Amino acid sequence: MLTACFAIVSLLYSTVGQAGGTAFLALMAFASFPPNEMRPTALLLNIVAATYSTWLFNRGSHIDWAKLNPLLIASLPTTLVGASIVLAENIYNAVTGIVLLVAAVFLIIGRSNRDASDRTTPLWAAISTGAGVGFISGLTGVGGGVFLAPVLVRTRWASPKQTAALSAPFIVGNSAVGLVGALHAGQAPSSQTWLYALGALAGAMIGTMIGLRWLSQATTRYILAAVLGFAGLQLVVFR
Repeated sequence: MLTACFAIVSLLYSTVGQAGGTAFLALMAFASFPPNEMRPTALLLNIVAATYSTWLFNRGSHIDWAKLNPLLIASLPTTLVGASIVLAENIYNAVTGIVLLVAAVFLIIGRSNRDASDRTTPLWAAISTGAGVGFISGLTGVGGGVFLAPVLVRTRWASPKQTAALSAPFIVGNSAVGLVGALHAGQAPSSQTWLYALGALAGAMIGTMIGLRWLSQATTRYILAAVLGFAGLQLVVFR
């Protein structure tokens, strides 16, 4: 049953290039996982789901690597820095949840003409954005895609569909760095992670295909807003 839940989460999130880290953590908390297993397990599931999405997006030439590289490279060292800071759980839940809810609102109220990418990303802005998102990613213990996506859409540096393609490899890189930090801190994934990973992979395979073939720019934006809103609510209300 838990594997099926991971698959459903992965399917929904992967339609917009996300991996589902926040929802994975919520499911594990509900299932009373040991705290030292939750973060590495969620990060491994992130890597599995986002790696498949990255492969599929890249095969279809949907990833703008020139735009992604400064964002990703700048994020990796700050992810390590953020991962070294441990927030009190109530502060972490409140701050992260509010940020995600605000991002969801901004996406919902965006006009349809914002669904197209019409701005060039300045190098300094890409580096500072990547570094900031990376730090928050490490601090919160998720892949970072949920923080990167609303920035890209609202600044019009990428369309919703381009944002999905950029988010997946960003999540892979930041989740890998976060996993190294978690393992170094003595945390270890659940012994059943291989089974949960199969569910996450199955969900990602279906969800990414749905996102690529059938979702319009506007639909992608609204689904992304729903994903961010759900993630924010589960942190503020249900944790």
